[in-house]
Amino acid sequence: MPDRFPASRVGVLLVNLGTPDAPTPAAVRRYLAEFLSDRRVVEIPPIAWKPILHGVILRTRPAKSAHAYSQVWTPEGSPLAAITAAQARALQAALGDAARVDWAMRYGNPAIPVRLQAMKDAGCDRVLVAPLYPQYCAATTASVMDKLGEALGAMRWQPALRTLPPYYDDPAYIAALEADVVAQVAALDFTPELLLLSYHGMPERTRQLGDPYHDHCRETSRLLAERLAARLPRLRIETSFQSRFGRAKWLEPATETVLAAEAKAGTRRIAVLAPGFSADCVETLEELAIRGREVFVEAGGERLAVLACLNDRAPGMAMLETLVRRELSGWVAAI
Repeated sequence: MPDRFPASRVGVLLVNLGTPDAPTPAAVRRYLAEFLSDRRVVEIPPIAWKPILHGVILRTRPAKSAHAYSQVWTPEGSPLAAITAAQARALQAALGDAARVDWAMRYGNPAIPVRLQAMKDAGCDRVLVAPLYPQYCAATTASVMDKLGEALGAMRWQPALRTLPPYYDDPAYIAALEADVVAQVAALDFTPELLLLSYHGMPERTRQLGDPYHDHCRETSRLLAERLAARLPRLRIETSFQSRFGRAKWLEPATETVLAAEAKAGTRRIAVLAPGFSADCVETLEELAIRGREVFVEAGGERLAVLACLNDRAPGMAMLETLVRRELSGWVAAI
């Protein structure tokens, strides 16, 4: 037995999807190799998928993706990493001595096993793992659980764990989106005719196999639209899905298809929000704000604004603190 046990502490580990370490083809190749090797992300049998991944995708896609990352990279690193770190700092300030807050990425660095072990070494014998995915999806939420199990399998002295449930319909989340959307729309120098809620896409097959992701996204849209109806009564709201990959049928309608169709139908001013992303990343800052705008303007649109994700601003952090304190009930004193 050790001579002295570390003081018992509670930990909160925020987890987001992941990012390459640098906006270079080599770094992106390492990241994509890990990401696209996850059986939760690509459900094609490995015997068929590996030749495609290593023979085609990892030879051609890294350079294109590195260019996209280079357009949005910041002095603090990738936007996703920088914002997730800022969220962890803000949550730490809000929780004070009640818990130790850290962050990790499912793919890339800092890795979940490394940060979980660091929390245990710091005396955290109880840890809340909080995947920052409002809508449940096997390719995101379940993959975090898989990696968490892998990390625990390598630990002799494991902490007790809790995990943050999906919060796609939580009143605190919907209220945070409402407040943030109203403020951002009011700050625009034009009045949008349409608010397009763009979620990350998934193959249609995952829905048929029972993944609730599509329904969760639609419910978030419905609840947010109900809240915004009184605040922005003239604003039409639609839902779409972005980031298609490969030839399989994906959830519809596709964001770029909607943007082009709306422009051709006479819609001239659009605001886009990505409610499924807890932090801005290459999918919002490059795919939507750069390529999405190009699609819209080329089809005849005039003004397109991509609203920021909740990030570490006040509405989003108040929501996150509410969710985390709820899940820490019994571990920390209620405030």
